[in-house]
Amino acid sequence: MAAANAWDPASAPNSAGPLLGHFVASGLVTQEMLNISKKTAPCFEKFSRLQQITNIQAEIYQKSLEIELLKLEKDAADVVHPFYLSQKCHDLQSMNNHLEAVLKEKRSLRQRLLKPMCQENLPLEAFYHRYMVHLLELAVSFIERLETHLETIRNIPHLDANLKKMSKALTKMDVLVTETEELAENILKWREQQKEISSCIPKILAEESYLQKYDIIISPLPFTSKGHAQTTNIK
Repeated sequence: MAAANAWDPASAPNSAGPLLGHFVASGLVTQEMLNISKKTAPCFEKFSRLQQITNIQAEIYQKSLEIELLKLEKDAADVVHPFYLSQKCHDLQSMNNHLEAVLKEKRSLRQRLLKPMCQENLPLEAFYHRYMVHLLELAVSFIERLETHLETIRNIPHLDANLKKMSKALTKMDVLVTETEELAENILKWREQQKEISSCIPKILAEESYLQKYDIIISPLPFTSKGHAQTTNIK
């Protein structure tokens, strides 16, 4: 059962009810004041809510710290994680064993490298034969172009000087092309003039023969020779 409200005259089983009724009847206390006092809003509920909020914030902060630690562990997993460290140790151990074997067989390996490999068959599995054919084709093409590649590599330090020489040569070529075009135009003009002169020569000769027939002396033309003009005057 719900506890009785001490401020409610109707529900109070003790002497507070009649006393409050007397106060209401005398006008010292109004019913609205009593109704306001009935509202349950204790300060303890606010304190409990603040405590819950504080606890939730602390839990959120703790979870965020755990997330940051997990992210840091993920970023540095290849350095500090035991799984990756064991893999690295295994790789280093295998490399160390291989180097030890090479050092033990150093003398035999040196003799084998000094010995020529001509006219000897290298063991190769049948599965890799087709790849070997392709590899030999690539090797042949590379050897054919090796001299060109080496020449290109040698010319790399002189590339700037070669580019400058090429630019100068292109400039000279442009000048020569311009001069050639002008010379070609002059030649075409000279040919046209020669055609005009050659077309006028028969007319001039006909006129001279006509004048010689009637003993007429003419002055030399600008384009006739001095010897021909003197001969005409003598006649």
